[in-house]
Amino acid sequence: MKKIILLLVLTFGIKSAFAECAMSAMYFFPETKEISLNSKFIIQGYAFSQKTIKSFKNRKVYLESESGELIELNLEEFYTGQMQLTQAIFCPTSELKPNTKYFLKYSEQTKNEEREMKQYNREKKVREKVYWKTTDKKELETLNSNLNVEFENTEVIYYGCGPSANAIFNVKNKSESEIWYKTEVVDLSTNNSKVFYIKEWNGKLNVGHGMCAGAFTYNSKGKYKVRFIPMNTDGKSLETTSWTTFESPFMNAKSPFGN
Repeated sequence: MKKIILLLVLTFGIKSAFAECAMSAMYFFPETKEISLNSKFIIQGYAFSQKTIKSFKNRKVYLESESGELIELNLEEFYTGQMQLTQAIFCPTSELKPNTKYFLKYSEQTKNEEREMKQYNREKKVREKVYWKTTDKKELETLNSNLNVEFENTEVIYYGCGPSANAIFNVKNKSESEIWYKTEVVDLSTNNSKVFYIKEWNGKLNVGHGMCAGAFTYNSKGKYKVRFIPMNTDGKSLETTSWTTFESPFMNAKSPFGN
C-alpha cells in the first residue's frame, strides 16, 4: 500500500515539479566580469535555447565596445551534451583593448535572443546586458600546478519529473581564479566518448546531469571513465588528469519505491 501511495505522489508531482524546469535559458562564461585581453568565452544554451547555440556554426558572434567597435569571436569548439545542453567556445580574432567594457552581440540578432542576453545583477537587483570588462593584463596567472581532482562518490537524487545522477569529485589546491574543466566521459561498454566544459560547485565537480539537464547521462548499469583538463579563462591549461573509472550512479542508488 505504501508503494502505491508513493507512486501516486510521484505521478501527480510530475506536473508541478516539471514547472520548475524552464523551457529555455542561456549561460555565459567567464562568470567573472573582469577578464584579460585574451580571454576565451563559452556560450551555453538549455532546451529551446540550444537552437541559438547551433546557429553559431553559420552566423557571426561579436564583442561590442561602448564606442561601437566590434571584435569578432572565432568559434573554436562546439559540444552537444547528452541532456538538453549545448555549448560553443569562442576566442577573439584579435587582442581586446585594455580597460574596456564589451557587450555580447550576434549577427541577425532576434528580439528573443536580446532578452536572453541579460543576466541578473544581485547588487543592483536588475537584469542587465551580458558584458565583460578587460584589465590591462594580456594573460591571467596560471593555475596552481598542484591542483588535484579526486573521486568522492556517485549520487542519484529522485525528483518528481526525473532524477539527477552524478559522479562527484573533490577539487583540491585550486586557485582563486575561475576554472573551467574540459571533461571527457567514456562509456566502457560501447567506448563512446562525450566531451563538455563544466565548472565546480561548492568545491566539487558534478559529472552527470540534474533533474532537467546536464552534460552526461548514464545507463542503469555499466562502468565509465573520466578525465579532466583544468584551465583558466584564457584557455591556459594544466596537464590532463589520469583516467578515473567508476560505476553508473544508478547501480548504487536506492530506489524511490524502497526496493
